[in-house]
Amino acid sequence: MYQYKEVKDHVYVLSLDNHAPIAAALAAFCAEKNILAGKIIGLGAVNEITFRYLNPDTMKYVDKTFREQMEITNLTGNISQKDGKPYLHLHVTASRSDYTCVGGHLLEGTINGACELYVEAYPDAFIGRRQDSETGINLYQF
Repeated sequence: MYQYKEVKDHVYVLSLDNHAPIAAALAAFCAEKNILAGKIIGLGAVNEITFRYLNPDTMKYVDKTFREQMEITNLTGNISQKDGKPYLHLHVTASRSDYTCVGGHLLEGTINGACELYVEAYPDAFIGRRQDSETGINLYQF
């Protein structure tokens, strides 16, 4: 699903395999390395990507999938923990062939080409998540 190199203590460079699911691969990597706090940045290319939007009026999630070749111009996110497991919060901006962009909260995306990521772990930090009843969002818990 991925290859990686630790470039200094708790700092990793990852290359996801072609056709790998981004969020699932990152979750597997974080679980393998027991990363429960940190940050993620990256870029790459996808041929399918699903974004998730929380409608604050209805408190319901709306998912939208795009099935076309796009460049990931920015992937950014954070790693925390929920129920003792890595919890990823990822956002992506992706560029279409006409140079317009779509973006938002990444639910999942399928690599078509490459995906290069930088993961910095914070091994001594506790950053948890808790469900906020007002917003319905899993907010930070320190």
